[in-house]
Amino acid sequence: MGLRRWLDSIEPLFLRGGRYEKYYAVYEMVDTLLYSPRTVTQFAPHARVSLDLKRTMTYVVLATIPCVLFGLWNTGYQANVALAQLGLETAGGWRGWILETFAIGYNPNNPLACFLHGFLYFFPIYVVTLAAGGLCEVAFAIIRGHEVNEGFFVSSILYALILPASTPLWQVALGIIFGVVIGKEIFGGTGKNILNPALTGRAFLYFAYPAQMSGNTVWVPVDGYSGATSLSVSASEGHEALSNIDLSWWDAFFGFMQGSMGETSALACLIGMVFLVYTRIANYRLIAGCVLGTIAASGLLNLVGSDSNPMFTMPWYWHLVLGGYAFGLVYMVTEPVSAAMTNAGRWWYGALIGVMCVLIRVVNPAFPEGMMLAILFGNVFAPLIDYMVVQANIRRRRRRHV
Repeated sequence: MGLRRWLDSIEPLFLRGGRYEKYYAVYEMVDTLLYSPRTVTQFAPHARVSLDLKRTMTYVVLATIPCVLFGLWNTGYQANVALAQLGLETAGGWRGWILETFAIGYNPNNPLACFLHGFLYFFPIYVVTLAAGGLCEVAFAIIRGHEVNEGFFVSSILYALILPASTPLWQVALGIIFGVVIGKEIFGGTGKNILNPALTGRAFLYFAYPAQMSGNTVWVPVDGYSGATSLSVSASEGHEALSNIDLSWWDAFFGFMQGSMGETSALACLIGMVFLVYTRIANYRLIAGCVLGTIAASGLLNLVGSDSNPMFTMPWYWHLVLGGYAFGLVYMVTEPVSAAMTNAGRWWYGALIGVMCVLIRVVNPAFPEGMMLAILFGNVFAPLIDYMVVQANIRRRRRRHV
C-alpha cells in the first residue's frame, strides 16, 4: 500500500498544470502496469465489459509462454549440437564465460544446459527490443499527449520470437524501431495500424539485411556452422528429402528443427491457440479460414504438379508444421487490429493468407518461407475485404425489401 500512496502523492505533478505535465504518459504507464486503472465512464453510453485492452494483451503474452519456453530450449539445443558436431569445447564470449563459470556446460542431452544456453541468446534480444521499441512508444505518447498503450508488450515478445538467435543487437533495435514507427505510430498508434508491427519490423530486416536474416548460417548461433532449414531443403529437393536430415513430420510438429527462436514448435503454438480461442481473444474464423485456404491451394498445386519444382508435391499437412506457419497462424493472423473485422470477412481474410503462403512457398523458390509476406499482404487487403462484405450485405437487404 505504501507504493500506492506514493504514486497517488506524486500524481498531481503529472496532471494538467503540474510541473511534469508533459510526462503524464510515463506516469500513467508505470501506474497502470502496477495497478488496475481506476477510470470509469462519466457520460452515456456506459459500455461495461470485463475485458479491457490490458487484459487482452496480457492474455496474448500468456499464450506465447509455451513458445518462449520451447524456443529457449531448442535454441540452446541446436547450438549445443552444433558445437559438438564442430568439435568445439566452448561457445566463447560472455555466454561461454557464464556457462563455464557456473559449470553448466554444453551437453545437448542436458535440458537445463540447453535452456540456459538458449536464454543467453533470447534475453539480450528481448531487452534491446523492449528498450528501443519502448522508447519510441513513450516518445510518441509524450508528443501526442496520450497514454502509453499496452500493445507494445505483445509486439515486443512476438518480434523477439520471430528473429534468428544470431541477429546482431543493433539490427534488432533498428527493426523494432521501424516496426513501431512505420508499422503503427504513423497510423495513429495501437488500434489504428493496418500492418502488424512485429512483422513489419521483421520484413524490414529481411529485405534490408538478407545475409543476416536468411541462408543456412543464421539459424544456429555458432560461428562456422551451416545447416539448411526444413523449407530450404524442401524447396531444393522436395519434402521427401527431409528424411535425409532426420526430420520426420512429428519432429517438425514438436519443433525439433532449426528456425527462428520461438516459431519452430507447432505443438507450442497449438497450446497457445487453444488458450486464445477459449478466452475469445482469437477468432476461430481467422484460423479456420487460413487452414482451409492452405489445404485448398496446396491440394490444387499437388494436382497440377511440376517436373522442375519439387515444392509442388508438398502436402498441406507438411505446410502446417514447417517454417513459421503455425506461429503466424496463431499469433499474427488472429491479431484483431490488422485483420478483417466482419465475420464473413474473417473467413476470406484467413483464406487469402493461407493461399498466398502456399503460392509464395511453392511458386517463388527464392523465398521458401512465405507466411510473413502472406500476412502482410492480407493486412493490406483487410479493409477492402470488410468493405466488400458490408456492401454485399447492403445489396442483399435492399433486394429483400424491394
